[in-house]
Amino acid sequence: MNKAELVAAVSERSGLPSAQVRSTLDSVIEVVSGALASGEEVRLVGFGSFSVSFRPAGPARNPRTGEAVRRAAARTVRFRPGEGLRRVLN
Repeated sequence: MNKAELVAAVSERSGLPSAQVRSTLDSVIEVVSGALASGEEVRLVGFGSFSVSFRPAGPARNPRTGEAVRRAAARTVRFRPGEGLRRVLN
């Protein structure tokens, strides 16, 4: 499911106009991104938690060529599903 399909599904389910759903979704993404950029954890009870983790530099492999390359250190996002989401999946 992509963003447009998500907007359409939420709009249909909630009865709200697509433009309002798109605007709200953009705001949610902006707030979550800002919180993660400042190092905060974002918890959505029943759905899951987003947190920032540090990935150290190290060796990696180019999947196309198989060539060994050096991966730079970076901050990345981790998602841990909540109990409600786990229940839905299992």
